[in-house]
Amino acid sequence: MPSDAPPSRTQICPGCGAVLAQADGRPSHPGASSSCARLFEVTLRGLREDAGTHPATATALRLADAAYDAQHPTAEDQRLRTALELLGVPAEVDPARRPAAWRTTIADVAADLDVIDLPVLVESWARSVGQDWAVAPVRSE
Repeated sequence: MPSDAPPSRTQICPGCGAVLAQADGRPSHPGASSSCARLFEVTLRGLREDAGTHPATATALRLADAAYDAQHPTAEDQRLRTALELLGVPAEVDPARRPAAWRTTIADVAADLDVIDLPVLVESWARSVGQDWAVAPVRSE
């Protein structure tokens, strides 16, 4: 039966390309939509709360931050090179020539939370982002 509810508005993240329900407000991360930045914050809230007490959680949180930074770079953002190093991306990869598409985004991580532990999802996401960057075009010198 058709719904009388108005269709929800969506927003495409300029960084990772995730299509999400539109969130109000300004993005808290450069290069991300407000919807994507909010999803990232909410999804990782528990890891952030536990990071000081569990070394493995702190490691997963660093990987999540690196994966997110690598998918949401801006020209003036210096976090990209640090993120790529943490993700194991070869130094000869040109950070100006980012991947055309991502195999995994924070939306995929959030969607699988009910069946897979968050640290496992984060490790898989970070590995995928690193691989996406590793096959991106290299610098021509």
